[in-house]
Amino acid sequence: MKVDIILGLQWGDEGKGKIVDVFTPRYPIVARFQGGPNAGHTIEFDGKKFILHTIPSGIFHPETLNVIGNGVIIDPYILMKEIEKLRTVGLHPEKNLLISNRAHLILPTHRLLDAAFEASKGAQKIGSTLKGIGPTYTDKYGRNGIRFGNLLDQDFRNRYTRLKELHLNQLNSSGFDYSSHLLDGLSFETYESCWFKAIETLKCFQIINSENFINRSLDAGKAVLAEGAQGTMLDVDFGSYPFVTSSNTISAGVCSGLGISPRRIGKIYGVFKAYCTRVGSGPFPTELFDHHGEALLKGGNEFGSTTGRPRRCGWLDLPALKYAIMLNGIDSLIMMKADVLSPFPSISICTHYTKEGKIIEAFPFELSDPGIKPVFNAMKGWQTDIRRYTAVKEMPEELVNYVKFVESSVGLPVAMVSVGPDRMQTLFKHEL
Repeated sequence: MKVDIILGLQWGDEGKGKIVDVFTPRYPIVARFQGGPNAGHTIEFDGKKFILHTIPSGIFHPETLNVIGNGVIIDPYILMKEIEKLRTVGLHPEKNLLISNRAHLILPTHRLLDAAFEASKGAQKIGSTLKGIGPTYTDKYGRNGIRFGNLLDQDFRNRYTRLKELHLNQLNSSGFDYSSHLLDGLSFETYESCWFKAIETLKCFQIINSENFINRSLDAGKAVLAEGAQGTMLDVDFGSYPFVTSSNTISAGVCSGLGISPRRIGKIYGVFKAYCTRVGSGPFPTELFDHHGEALLKGGNEFGSTTGRPRRCGWLDLPALKYAIMLNGIDSLIMMKADVLSPFPSISICTHYTKEGKIIEAFPFELSDPGIKPVFNAMKGWQTDIRRYTAVKEMPEELVNYVKFVESSVGLPVAMVSVGPDRMQTLFKHEL
């Protein structure tokens, strides 16, 4: 069997969580392969809404095993809060959640460092979620990190203390006053205490050698669905650097994030919104600063699942989408939030960029170059409520034309169209 992949093709927040939840019944195993609690995957069904930050989005299907892979970084306190919320609705994550022993831990001091680094940038802030993501990955690649499997070591406390002291020395050298800095509304001492309590509970979960587990499962004929976090345009190598996340969000990251060979990869599904959004700083060529942008913000409820910050909104960017498709080797596309565009009499799509009047053929190295200008094509909107639709044949002609334009522009089929936040508000355009 193969590992199929669902990942985002924009700046994150594309709706990957919903699609993973829709796909999960087809897979006995769902696995997250990168990122950490900076992710916010929203799933809605039966009138209820859930937001996951670390746990894979297949957790609502008790028969499916959910793996937090080695490429993910984990804050035990945040993970434990997620688990407790799931338990309040009758779920039992301890039965179908498995955690890689190679996943790295986010320490409370990583979060302090994150705040210090962000504050030091002044006007050049990247818009960090302040969850400790960057400093944790820095320690991982600097070979100072602590892994989840180390929780079971007798000298764990000593290792923790050594790394904590290293971080505090860095903070003292930076001049950042962390004494009164709150972590999720808690003092450092209180957060640290809760962090250790969470560790004691998490020790009882299934801590596994995830790369062996996944490869043996594939050998046994069990398909795996890999779930990405953030989006392609936030990839640390190929995104709009330095306004990116600290991990590889593209399909290649699945191999290192789960410990599989490239030969194990099957279908790759790319999720994108019918328009674009971005949280935090960084270039955004199609961003709208007018009433259209405001309408997208309100109509799409575009507020960060992790931070609550309003998202920047703009029209669909085809050059960026084609670039993401190339990087990931996408097989099929999944369009999200088509319903948010319903009120617009006219909808614009960025078809290409120009610089000094000339079309830019390759995706630019510096997307923030002020000379780069987006060129738009206007299309007629559908101006009808599509949230009640249950089949593709019900889609209005204008929406059909919008989808066809995207397909012809990027050379790939749009296999699914989401017309609302609930898992049932999903139209299958092509067989997957």
